[in-house]
Amino acid sequence: MAGLSVNRLVNVTINLSPLAAQRRSFGVLMIAGDTDLIDGSERYRSYTDIESIATDFGTSASEYLAAALYFAQSPRPATLMIGRWLRTATAGFVKGAVLTTAEQSLATWTAITTGSFKITIDGVLKTLSALSFAAQTNLNGVATVITTALAGSGTCTWDGSRFRITSATTGVLSIVSFAEATGSGVDISALLKLTVTTATGVVGGYAAETPVACATALANVSAAWYGLTFAAATMPTDDQSVDVAAAVEAMSISRIFGVTATSTTVLDSTVTTDIASRLKTLLYKRSFVVYSANKFAVCSMFGRAFSVNFAANRSTLTLMYKTMPGVVAETLTETQAQVLADKRCNVYVNYNNDTAIIQYGVMSGQAYFDEMHGLDWFQDGVQNACYNLLYQSATKIPQTDAGANQLVTTVSAVCEEAINNGLVAGGQWNADGFGQLQRGQYLKEGYYIYMPPMALQAQADREARKAPPMQVALKLAGAIHTIDVIVNVNR
Repeated sequence: MAGLSVNRLVNVTINLSPLAAQRRSFGVLMIAGDTDLIDGSERYRSYTDIESIATDFGTSASEYLAAALYFAQSPRPATLMIGRWLRTATAGFVKGAVLTTAEQSLATWTAITTGSFKITIDGVLKTLSALSFAAQTNLNGVATVITTALAGSGTCTWDGSRFRITSATTGVLSIVSFAEATGSGVDISALLKLTVTTATGVVGGYAAETPVACATALANVSAAWYGLTFAAATMPTDDQSVDVAAAVEAMSISRIFGVTATSTTVLDSTVTTDIASRLKTLLYKRSFVVYSANKFAVCSMFGRAFSVNFAANRSTLTLMYKTMPGVVAETLTETQAQVLADKRCNVYVNYNNDTAIIQYGVMSGQAYFDEMHGLDWFQDGVQNACYNLLYQSATKIPQTDAGANQLVTTVSAVCEEAINNGLVAGGQWNADGFGQLQRGQYLKEGYYIYMPPMALQAQADREARKAPPMQVALKLAGAIHTIDVIVNVNR
C-alpha cells in the first residue's frame, strides 16, 4: 500500500538491554593430574559424569579414582575439571585430524608400497620413503612401519581415530613440524592427516613444572574452577603443597585448595612439621586438610560442599556430620581426635553408635569451610550485581543520593539471597559499629548497609566519578556442631 510512513506520526524504537554478566560457579573442582592424556596446550577438560572420565583415563588412573569420590557424593556435584600437571617434561608432537570410516579402510593402506613424506623433528628434517604397508593388518601396524622409518627420532601412534607423531626428546626444544610431500613415491602426509591444512595442530614440548606453577597456569587459563586439589601417580610433597596454598591464598580470584594428609604424623601432638600443622601456623584460610588413608579423600569433601545451590532456599550447609561415600572412616582415640582438632585437620571418623561423620569442617586458618565458601559466593554476588547495575542501565546512575540508593538497593538484594539460602540470619552485632549501627545492636534481618551522603564526598572523588564507600554489616547464621545437655534427676 502506497502512502506516508506511520513513523512520521508514531515512531517506536525497541531497546534491548544487554545480557547480565554471569556469576561465577562455586561448585567446580579442578583436579590436577599427571596422566599423559591432556597435553600442555589443551591444559584441562570439563566433565559432568564419571563415565566420560573412565573413557578418557581408564579406571585405574589417579584422576579417575579421585573423580569417583567427588561424583559419589549425594547430592551429586554437577561439574568437574581435570587439568594437566606437567610433573615431568613432555615431548613435542603433531596430532592429526580424525579419520573418517572410509579413510580408515585398510585396503587404502595395504595398496601402498612406496609411501613417502617428510617431517622435521627437533630441527632435523626427516625424509621417509619406500614405506610399504602391504603386510599390515591394522592401522597400528601402519604406525609401526612409520616409527621404524623414523629411526629413533620419534614415534608414530594410532589411537583408534587419528595418527600422531611424537618426538623422542622432551622439553622446550622438543618440536615436531607438520608433514609434507617429498615429491616422489606415494605421498601419505595427507592420508595421515598430518599436513598444515589437515592436522589438528602442533604442540611443542614443555619443561617439567612444580605444583605451584601448575596451579598458577590452571588459574590463568580458566576462571571457572573454585576448588583445587592434586591427584597424580606421584603426589606433591608437603613443601610443594605449602607453596600451592600460599599461591591460592594470594590469587586475585577467590579459590580454595584441599590436601589429604595420609601420614600418621598428623596424629602426633609433638609433631609440628606435618602439612596440617604447617598450614595452620601460616593461617591459610583458603586451604584445608583432611586426614585419611585414602590419598584422594579430600575430593569427597569437595564433592559434598560443591553440591550447594546458593540460589535455593536453606541450601547452605556445614561439612560437619556429613559422610564420605567410598572412603573408609578412620577409627581414632579421643586423644588423636583432639590432636586433629588442635591442628585444624578434618577427618572422616567412626563413632561408637555405628555412624561415621566428617569432623570438623574447618579451614587451616581461623574459619569454617562453609563460611569461606558462602562469603566467596556473597562477594561475587555483590560484585556482579553492582557491575550489572552499571552495565545494563540505559542511562547513567547519577552521582546523587538517589543514585547511591540504587547501589544500596542492589546490594540489599544479594543480602536477601543470603538470608534465603541460610548463609545470613538475624542476630546481635558484636563488632564496632558504623553509620547508625552500634555494637550490641540486634540486626533483625541479619544485615545493615550504610552509605554516607553525597554531600560528604571529597571533591576529588566526585570528579573521579567514584561512589561513596559502602559498608555492609553481615551476620552469619553459623551452625550448631556440639550440644551440652544437663539433666537434673529428682527422687
